[in-house]
Amino acid sequence: MGFAHFGSIVLLTLFFRSNLGQQQEQPTPIPNTDEFFISDFFQKMGILNSSISHVYNFSSPVCSWQVVFCDANQEHVIGLNAPNLGLSGSIPDNTIGKLTKLQSLDLSSNQITNLPNDFWSLGSLKTLNLSNNKISMNLPSNIGNFGSLEKLDLSFNNFFGSLPESISSLISLQVLNLNRNGFDSPVPLGILACRSLISLDFSSNSFNGSLPDGFGSSFPKLKSLNLAGNEMKGKDSDFSKLESLKYLNISKNLFQGSVVKIFQESLEVVDLSSNHFEGLISQVNFGSLVYLDVSDNEISGEFFSNLSETHKLKHLNFANNRFSKQNFLKIDQIPSLEYLNLSHTNLIGGIGDQISMLTHLKTLDLSSNHLTGKIPLLTSKTLQNLDLSFNNLTGEIPISLLRKVPWMERFNFSYNNLTLCDAQFSLETLHSAFIGSSNSCPIAANPNLLKAKTRTHKGLELALALTISLIVLLGALLFCAFGCRKKTQMWALKQDSYKEEQVISGPFSFQTDSTTWVADVKVANLVPVVIFEKPLLNFTFSDLLSATSNFDRGTLLAEGRFGPVYRGFLPGGIHVAVKVLVLGSTMTDQEAARELEYLGRIKHPNLVPLTGYCLAGEKRIAIYDYMENGNLHNLLHDLPLGIQTTDDWRFDTWQAEADESNSISNSISNSNNIGIQHVGSGDLLATWQFRHKIALGTARALAFLHHGCSPPIIHRDVKASSVYLDLNLEPRLSDFGLAKIFGNDLQDEMARGSLGYVPPEFLNQDGSSNSSSPYVITPKSDVYGFGVILLELISGKNPVEDEYPDENNSKDSNLVSWVRGLVRKNCGFLAIDPKIHNTGIEAHMVEALKIGYLCTADLPAKRPSMQQVVGLLKDLEPVMN
Repeated sequence: MGFAHFGSIVLLTLFFRSNLGQQQEQPTPIPNTDEFFISDFFQKMGILNSSISHVYNFSSPVCSWQVVFCDANQEHVIGLNAPNLGLSGSIPDNTIGKLTKLQSLDLSSNQITNLPNDFWSLGSLKTLNLSNNKISMNLPSNIGNFGSLEKLDLSFNNFFGSLPESISSLISLQVLNLNRNGFDSPVPLGILACRSLISLDFSSNSFNGSLPDGFGSSFPKLKSLNLAGNEMKGKDSDFSKLESLKYLNISKNLFQGSVVKIFQESLEVVDLSSNHFEGLISQVNFGSLVYLDVSDNEISGEFFSNLSETHKLKHLNFANNRFSKQNFLKIDQIPSLEYLNLSHTNLIGGIGDQISMLTHLKTLDLSSNHLTGKIPLLTSKTLQNLDLSFNNLTGEIPISLLRKVPWMERFNFSYNNLTLCDAQFSLETLHSAFIGSSNSCPIAANPNLLKAKTRTHKGLELALALTISLIVLLGALLFCAFGCRKKTQMWALKQDSYKEEQVISGPFSFQTDSTTWVADVKVANLVPVVIFEKPLLNFTFSDLLSATSNFDRGTLLAEGRFGPVYRGFLPGGIHVAVKVLVLGSTMTDQEAARELEYLGRIKHPNLVPLTGYCLAGEKRIAIYDYMENGNLHNLLHDLPLGIQTTDDWRFDTWQAEADESNSISNSISNSNNIGIQHVGSGDLLATWQFRHKIALGTARALAFLHHGCSPPIIHRDVKASSVYLDLNLEPRLSDFGLAKIFGNDLQDEMARGSLGYVPPEFLNQDGSSNSSSPYVITPKSDVYGFGVILLELISGKNPVEDEYPDENNSKDSNLVSWVRGLVRKNCGFLAIDPKIHNTGIEAHMVEALKIGYLCTADLPAKRPSMQQVVGLLKDLEPVMN
């Protein structure tokens, strides 16, 4: 296998040993030792006996716990990293306060309310993170005991009163974060002694008074300063000597002076909003800026005219200042701009077509100015917020812009002289976002206008009607002459089309063996169906009714976690699988549509494409490409492709009409020339090479979702029945992103996955779901599900409720525990499916089992990323041609 294979084995070995080093028994800690104090702390905080104790392996020696770090002699605890463990209440005395050698302490994201008296004796601390708790107290002067402290984070708590002068003793402090507390005093003079500070955050408190004299010259290394949301006073000179500063946010305070003196060449982010700064912004050098907000000040003059040096700028806000009248900015020189707010800036003239150059623009606010002329074409596909209200704009709103408006988060065209066709908007929208706009709908778009026409010039109307009648008659004769030669099928199709155009009224109720669902639709013909690749086809909910025979049970493919799935043919021969998401969604229609549109843009050779969607009342309907060869669960476990028991909701599958007599040899021999459809399930997965191909394709799909999408997409329900084989026997992962449409409530068991695939961090010791787990769903949750699929592929066994024999005839309750036990004993070969045992190299199959072992580690941190898994699988076996 070469060096690549050797490297993969080494990596597997390192992972493997790290997972096996957790199996020892814990001796009773000796009193008055660090191990005793740590164990006593967790015991008194109620963690050792909680449902997560087995996840952290608290039964082993303290120094081997994941949250504890000891010195080389395993004698003293030097680090305690226990965020998000559900710790609550006061920290007891004589526990962590006795850890005299402790250097790093992280208890963030818990519910701690108070600190013990001996806490302030931890003189060796270098890092202290108590953020995101409920600590409510005065910060004592004993904070000065932490003379070695380099990082202090007390943010998101309820500390109040004054910051003690003893802060001056923290001369090694580099990071100080007091964000979102209740400090309500002036900044103490002692802060000037902390000359090593690199980052300082006092934001969202009630600090008042002026900054200490010499503030700007006291921090030569300071790169980030955040004083936002306080009541501080000061002058521009307080910041003029911070020569290393890259991030400056002093918004929502009472600072004043010249805006020009604030800026340093090193600054990249500047927020001076909601203060009393004055001066001419045109004199400022903006060369390195990425973010600039000077809104709600008293800045005058004109905007800066030379934008050639601002090509990095992404966020620009000049709103609500005292600028003189001026034309619109020539902003085509800053193509990276994503946010532009020039409201209340005295703009005159037209907007200008150059704004179409801003292809990354997400927010545009030009409200409350004196702009004239027409609205230019806003071609940005990313635009989500648009406000052009309170101007003198005229003409029609571009149709292309109106089509984007329903999918925006916020928009306002009010108080201009604009025209539009208002038929597509609700009265509520017209009365809030189009105030003062006039209607320009054609009669076809607004039939009510036809009734209002006066009945004058009847003679002319009669003559016109006769002329039209003659033309129609002539056309009918031509149709009879040539149209009769068409095939009878065309006439039948036209009849069907005519029937589809008839008004179909709802609401509609449909029933399966397990559920009844209702589409609260008044008129089916008026509810659009969006098909991404065919935007000109005007499909409606009535087309879905026809395609699925009114969602008849005969077209039912499956009933799964999200709801029933139906097979259908849309007009034009589009073969689809229609998934009705019957569970209640926390998203609005616009949010759900935006999310489905986003999922429709995600393309990968190993993902089942989302073809389109429909919002039928409160029901969200996802439309997928039809997968001809069924799903991995049915194929692997020799279930008929077209049968799904309705009393088993663990598996979400699609049917296919299978010919059980087809063999794998015939299927593969023809796969290079034509698509393979409805292949038999008996021998389809009878080779190791083909199972490896499925594992690698599925891993690539998950790696793309985790590492190729921004933000990363967590599947949340990875299982064998979510992996399908398409026409050419390529594996494709389905249902990605659907869990998000139902909200992110981690108490929702649906988001935790299916039985047998649920990671142990979300289970109690008895295997039941743990709704109070402190863990959050991460990509490592998907890695666990993939690991189970990999073990299924190699062993051929179900993840639960199967036979799991070994040499000792012990009976495991699930596939993961059985395989992991065999791997630990170096007996992994016993888990290999006899069907594939002689179709490949046994050592490769055992190595794949070890990859599955790594993926199913108890601790999420021990699991590899999906990118690493792809690399390991690629090194293991060449892909089948």
